[in-house]
Amino acid sequence: MRITSKGQVTIPIDIRERAGLLPHTEVEWVMEGGKVVLRPADGLTRGERIVARLSGAATDRSMTADEIMEMTRGPYDDLEGGAAAGLHEAPKRFDR
Repeated sequence: MRITSKGQVTIPIDIRERAGLLPHTEVEWVMEGGKVVLRPADGLTRGERIVARLSGAATDRSMTADEIMEMTRGPYDDLEGGAAAGLHEAPKRFDR
């Protein structure tokens, strides 16, 4: 068995079946005692691992939406008289 130029290896079917490695199973390669070991991953999908790693990294969950908007876009007080003036006013209700 050879590793392809792209680093791919075909796992023989008898090994896959004995190890329970079904199609679309997430796996990981690890070094154990100087040997390369292929094993099922931690049970999370790739997307779930990314979400878990990034969860809470971007914002302080104690901040309100207005505080986050002000932090990212700047204070609202400099909008006075401009096109965006009145952004925080209650919406006007028009009765027909």
